[in-house]
Amino acid sequence: MPAPQLYAALVDALPDPILVVTGLERDDLTGRRYILANAAARELLRITAEEGMLLSAVRDPEVLGAVDRALFDEADTEGFYETTGAQTRSLRVRARSLGRGLDGTRLALLTFHDETEVRRVERTRVDFLANASHELRTPLASLSGFIETLRGHAKDDPAARDKFLGIMQAQADRMARLIADLTSLSRIELDEHVAPKGVVDLVLLVGEVVEAAAPLGAQRRIKLDWRPCAAGSVSVRGERDQIVQVVQNLIDNAIKYSPDGAAVRVELQSGLTDLAAAASPEGVPRLSLVAPDPSAETYASLRIVDLGPGIARQNLPRLSERFYRVDGQKSGARSGTGLGLAIVKHIMNRHRGGLVVASAEGEGSTFTAYFPMASAPDVPPGGVVKAS
Repeated sequence: MPAPQLYAALVDALPDPILVVTGLERDDLTGRRYILANAAARELLRITAEEGMLLSAVRDPEVLGAVDRALFDEADTEGFYETTGAQTRSLRVRARSLGRGLDGTRLALLTFHDETEVRRVERTRVDFLANASHELRTPLASLSGFIETLRGHAKDDPAARDKFLGIMQAQADRMARLIADLTSLSRIELDEHVAPKGVVDLVLLVGEVVEAAAPLGAQRRIKLDWRPCAAGSVSVRGERDQIVQVVQNLIDNAIKYSPDGAAVRVELQSGLTDLAAAASPEGVPRLSLVAPDPSAETYASLRIVDLGPGIARQNLPRLSERFYRVDGQKSGARSGTGLGLAIVKHIMNRHRGGLVVASAEGEGSTFTAYFPMASAPDVPPGGVVKAS
């Protein structure tokens, strides 16, 4: 392959979008032309030709200004360019002067580098810090106010003192739960790329969690309807303590949002290979919060069904965000740290499993967690029996 064709092929194969731009006079906007656009640039800017008028490819003032400074001031310039459409992309733009061509025209190199993920992570970090500080500041302010009150007129009032100390204890407990969840989430994210190597009996584990959670439900006359699969045991790959966190968080949420006297169904199935078919009530909006990688895995599923207020379709995608709570469900007996489902999501990611929510307003919610099985099931796929 001749050298010019080789260089052209190399530029066309580069993953970052690249344009070579020419310009005649600063005031002649129509004179700005791109004389080379690699494949990535043509895809990004939705152009078909390798040459053409720059204004037909890019209309962003910041990008055009960077090109002008590179062409006419011979100054290297950077900026940002955001695409529009269903999926917005944030790209860092760099314009570099290439001097003059053989015909005397000015030349500049325009490159685009995709920083969408970097900027998303940064926004997530900023939002996380802002939310965490807000969640901690509220109980701290409450504690500070009650301490000041107890130092003042309430110090000689036993009834008021006992009342305020009880509230302070509740706020301190809230802070302790938040810090514990933050620590847990940080630890899970640190090891998220490392697949667990242990094997856990899911039937035994879920049964223990249900037994431990029963007193919490009994306080509001909520029955936990535990339906293990017919097999005596179901072995899944995973880390026991983290799977316990998943089951606890999902059952605690179901109890928290169920009306007094209702039942929460906890159902285990095994031997599932088609997760799309093992779904949810017909006609109820369903969303995958964690999707397992396509594979020939066999899964065990844990379904937890509550009869609570349900969740509107538009709120489903945000359920696993840190500190996100559905409007109208933020206070009172239902309060929490807002990190439970974020923890569940990251644990299921680490376990190469899946997490699906199905819910509609007024129709309760169903959360289903899928765990890769460690061995073939001993019962026909999907076999379920109701515990006596």
